[in-house]
Amino acid sequence: MSSSILDAIDRIVAGNRVYAQQTSEQDPNAFKEWNKGQSPEVLWIGCADSRVPETTVCNCKPGEIFVHRNIANCVPADDISSASVVEYAVTHLKVKKVVVCGHTKCGGANAALADADLGQTLNTWLHPVRELRRKHKTELDKLPDDDARSLRVAELNVQQSLEVLRLHPAVKRAINERGLSLHGMIYDIGAGQLRLLEASGVKKTNGLWSPN
Repeated sequence: MSSSILDAIDRIVAGNRVYAQQTSEQDPNAFKEWNKGQSPEVLWIGCADSRVPETTVCNCKPGEIFVHRNIANCVPADDISSASVVEYAVTHLKVKKVVVCGHTKCGGANAALADADLGQTLNTWLHPVRELRRKHKTELDKLPDDDARSLRVAELNVQQSLEVLRLHPAVKRAINERGLSLHGMIYDIGAGQLRLLEASGVKKTNGLWSPN
């Protein structure tokens, strides 16, 4: 095993010890409480990008957000992994909000701008995002550069994921029976800020979703 891998693992283990000690000093009962169970109010579906750790960027504690992350925060209708997370969070944990969060500088969105061969698995996974690019080609071609196009693809992908979620049986039932709400967001890596794209009942403006 290379020294760089060992160094990375050593940093992780050492960091965990610091975290455990500092957390216990700040709240001696924290781990005891978390050990009792979880009751998060939010299901967060985000990208696996290492720069977008949801608990950190939302300044939340363990137990506050139930999380599912994958490449480009996709929610394919036929993906049993995301579907099972959604069903567990909505039916059993009874979360009150579901968030789909994309982000700027997304590698998946960037890859979707072209048709380069990424390997069989990634080609299959990103196919729906590439289809979004093809569907919205006229709009995307009018944007000034690839950064703007990538951001727009990320926004469209969040909206598409929300549409898939609305068709999930558990989500439909929870919306009707207890007011579950769905929300789309974009995280700006360069600014460290979240931007709301869509929430239940808001209006669509200039092709984007806005609470205003």
